[in-house]
Amino acid sequence: MRARLVIEAGKVNRQYFLDLLAFRELFLLLAWRDILVRYKQTIIGIAWSVLRPLLTMIVFTIVFGRLAKMPSDGAPYPILVFAALLPWQFFSNTVSEGGNSLISNASMISKVYFPRIIIPTTAMIVSLIDFLISILILSALMVWYQFVPTWRVVFLPLFLGVAAVAALGITYSISALNVKYRDFRHVLPFIIQFGLYISPVGFSSSVVPDKWRLIYSMNPMVGVIDGFRWAIIGNNIMYWPGFFLSVGLAALLLAVGFGFFRRMEREFADVI
Repeated sequence: MRARLVIEAGKVNRQYFLDLLAFRELFLLLAWRDILVRYKQTIIGIAWSVLRPLLTMIVFTIVFGRLAKMPSDGAPYPILVFAALLPWQFFSNTVSEGGNSLISNASMISKVYFPRIIIPTTAMIVSLIDFLISILILSALMVWYQFVPTWRVVFLPLFLGVAAVAALGITYSISALNVKYRDFRHVLPFIIQFGLYISPVGFSSSVVPDKWRLIYSMNPMVGVIDGFRWAIIGNNIMYWPGFFLSVGLAALLLAVGFGFFRRMEREFADVI
């Protein structure tokens, strides 16, 4: 009798993490593929990465800065808004692209084994490129308004890391749900749009009454956005209890999302 080699997903997380390490080159390959699809030989991809945050900034500046007369924490209102758009666009792009990534790669999933979690994770790499482009736009705005950021900008990677943890946690859950319930992909844009409205992107969270700020910080992006503004603008006072709550909730989202993805992963090849 000839021996057969059976390749299957790691049954315990330790083995699964070893599989992730073994397939690291696949992660890099898929990430590079997504970047090429987004930017190579296309003007729209690059232009949209510039126009979308700029147009959003203009709308929020007019609505909240000019009409509603919201406080700007001592900075030009466009900079206040754009400092919040940096983490929000990174978060929303990761969730949006990663949430639909398994469906987009259905043929690959049904043919060969590899840790499926690699696919939604690569969406974060493209979002990171967009984030870097937005950093350049913010730098140009600062030159235009002659605004000098504080030394606290060195903490930006910390706040970006919290946004990445929250984004991946939600992405893992949504991408797994999309496989089993295909109609869920139609709900995803609404969820992202709703998240934009309840996050302090167009206004400063300082307008929220003190008795509600901790509850408001149960949205993990509140602490991240406050952190970006604290690091870039420097004049606003950081609400640290809310930030630490956001960190804890982001970690919880990642743990729940990873666990849910692992439970659903064995059914992907059959359902997809």
